[in-house]
Amino acid sequence: MVRCSNNLVGILNFIVFLLSIPILAGGIWLSQNGSTECEGFLDKPLIALGVFLMVVAIVGLIGSCCRVTWLLWTYLFVMFLLILLVFSITVFAFVVTNKGAGEKVSGRGYKEYRLGDYSNWLQKRVNSDKNWNKIRSCLADSKVCSKLEDKLVGVPVNNFYNEHLTALQSGCCKPSEQCQFTYVSATNWTKTAGTQPNPDCQSWDNAPNKLCFDCQSCKAGLLDNVKSAWKKVAVVNIIFLVFLIIVYSVGCCALRNNKRDGSYGYGYKP
Repeated sequence: MVRCSNNLVGILNFIVFLLSIPILAGGIWLSQNGSTECEGFLDKPLIALGVFLMVVAIVGLIGSCCRVTWLLWTYLFVMFLLILLVFSITVFAFVVTNKGAGEKVSGRGYKEYRLGDYSNWLQKRVNSDKNWNKIRSCLADSKVCSKLEDKLVGVPVNNFYNEHLTALQSGCCKPSEQCQFTYVSATNWTKTAGTQPNPDCQSWDNAPNKLCFDCQSCKAGLLDNVKSAWKKVAVVNIIFLVFLIIVYSVGCCALRNNKRDGSYGYGYKP
């Protein structure tokens, strides 16, 4: 008689198998239809994740339902490594996103961002020219600044100053407040003469494909977005970790059932 734990492991892995199908399909679709470098960057991780989940689910399904003990041993070993990996990633995410926040600007509806406020590990990632060139291309493809320009076309300066900009819009689409540039439109500013205290002032360009994409404030705005996203992912990881531990525990019970019933070989023994 097949124990309840074996059936439960089988059901859970069947659900994981079903979930792996849209993940794998999404990765394949992106590899065939991704029109930007950002979209192309996502296809290989999605395909790898989809294949990994599918293979693990099949191994767990066969090992539990057919009571193939060596497959169940393999499944539990992989699950244990996965639990360690998810736990490590979750702790790491909380550590590297612990520092950094936008600074409120007097009389403005938005915040400004400084790269030095964020963790050294994150700073090194965006200070790498190779990494930043790819990120910069993604930012341009996302049209984050052109959307802001379209939204605030013809808006007077006081209305712009009261606007609640996102971290990316504040860091990448306008010059720093320290520059004291003259407002023309949301993404068009007239430079003032004299020495500027902030090096980002020299990086500013009114060209739509340049703006402040090479500014330190743009990198800081991106890191603030990354920080918010990683904290949300970390919460999801905790839920996923609990799920993995439950599945692992049930899998251990299924393995014990196999041993108790003498199913040490390649299939079910009556």
